[in-house]
Amino acid sequence: MIFDSLTKFLDTEESTATPDDVPPRLTHQALEGLRMSRSRERILTNLEEMYREAFDRAKETTDPAAMASLDFAYRREQLYFEILLDVRDAIEKK
Repeated sequence: MIFDSLTKFLDTEESTATPDDVPPRLTHQALEGLRMSRSRERILTNLEEMYREAFDRAKETTDPAAMASLDFAYRREQLYFEILLDVRDAIEKK
């Protein structure tokens, strides 16, 4: 009885296999159908907000070494992200 109830609950149209079902794979065809979800501005703004919060905490403790380290890390990460975003933009244009 419990098995029958579970079967009715779990066996829906969505869970029934169809001939069109394809396991998820990172193939060229699959990637062509995907759009990148985050804009360049959103990514860089999130990065800046994250580092700004950490920098403000370091500023409150008056730790110049931590502030300098965070400043360098932010600029490095920003450069990395800009390179990756340039690559992403180039791939999207193909």
